[in-house]
Amino acid sequence: MATKHEQILEHIESLSVGSKISVRRIAKALNVSEGTAYRAIKEAENQDLVSTMERVGTIRIEKKKKENIERLTFAEIVNIVDGQVLGGREGLYKTLSKFVIGAMKLEAMMRYTEAGSLLIVGNRTNAHELAVKEGAAVLITGGFDTSEAVKKLADEKQLPVISTSYDTFTVATMINRAIYDQLIKKEIVLVDDIYTAFDDSKYLLTTDPVARWHNFNDETNHSRYPVVDQQNRVVGIVTSKDVIGKDKEMKIDKVMTRNPMTVHAKTSLANAAHVMVWEGIELMPVVDPSQKLQGIISRQDVLKALQNIQRQPQVGETIDDLATNRMEAIETEEEAHKWSTRVTPQMTNQLGTMSYGVFISLITEASSRLLRKYKKGDLVVENISVYFIKPVQIESEIEIKPQILEVGRKFAKVDIEVHHGKSIVGKALLMAQLIDR
Repeated sequence: MATKHEQILEHIESLSVGSKISVRRIAKALNVSEGTAYRAIKEAENQDLVSTMERVGTIRIEKKKKENIERLTFAEIVNIVDGQVLGGREGLYKTLSKFVIGAMKLEAMMRYTEAGSLLIVGNRTNAHELAVKEGAAVLITGGFDTSEAVKKLADEKQLPVISTSYDTFTVATMINRAIYDQLIKKEIVLVDDIYTAFDDSKYLLTTDPVARWHNFNDETNHSRYPVVDQQNRVVGIVTSKDVIGKDKEMKIDKVMTRNPMTVHAKTSLANAAHVMVWEGIELMPVVDPSQKLQGIISRQDVLKALQNIQRQPQVGETIDDLATNRMEAIETEEEAHKWSTRVTPQMTNQLGTMSYGVFISLITEASSRLLRKYKKGDLVVENISVYFIKPVQIESEIEIKPQILEVGRKFAKVDIEVHHGKSIVGKALLMAQLIDR
């Protein structure tokens, strides 16, 4: 039987997109305490089922698919610009296809304003009205209000009219920044993107006999299966080692390994790969926050996805990318495997010298590039000991020289020296795990 927490989550999921949700209403409808309702609503927020905004409340939203992640909802726009919703509250869950800055004559503005877009404009009430009639939402800058007629029209058409105290340029910059951040998130592959769903997964019940493991093994050639109880909660895992020599009529819960390692759908793939390699695990159950089985992830799935990531075009640069994408390889007859880069303004701290975080990024990237020449795979840093570092001026040319001290099948130790001209400006020792591709 589902717990009260799970019943509330199911109830929230069944509500239509755009519905308003309150702790009191949920508590009354499902006869639970307000504390239980509050915790479940917070969990629904973590699962992207609802969104909470100041002065608006909590509303049921549409879960975004990975391919549409860079499309913001009007509710997200309200949060980004600290906005106030003047009308059309029911349409906050809708996504915008593009935004238009209304800094032109009315007729020209309307040529660009189409259904699903967001018009960013000042106190031009006629433009607000025309935009809503065209099926577009409106973001009014400078903290201005709009007419009652526009508010009424926005409510009828369920198109938000939002007011913000920021100016047009600041608002456009903030929205662009948010879209850029979403693009970086789009690149990060999660377990959610690749796991085999519950319906297609093979799993065993605690009450099943060992013979059922043998049936699955003949059918799929896999040797590991998650074990669930009557509520579909993962309670163990069964491998070939557990069943060898055991009576086929014996119950699975007598032979299974309890408390297996599990992952959540929102776990990053790199994290899952790290755990699987470190623990030597072939298969892991994917569970929801209540430990219910959602599906499985195998080492094969992980490796295939890691290979695909390399073929993806880059969209949105992270701080690490900005620091390392200017590194160039230098190969001379005397010394191989050196990289050089210039200290750009983005790489400095408030004193105008290279920041410590950038130093770490550079030595990690250089070590990773060196190890790739010997082994196919990525490294996961276990420990970095920086035992010498000097300030490096802005616009300085530096050279990074990693040297492998020891490398095994699953680990590596690298000594790194950083030079500026003829002097050494940094020394570090890096220890890492290797994830094979």
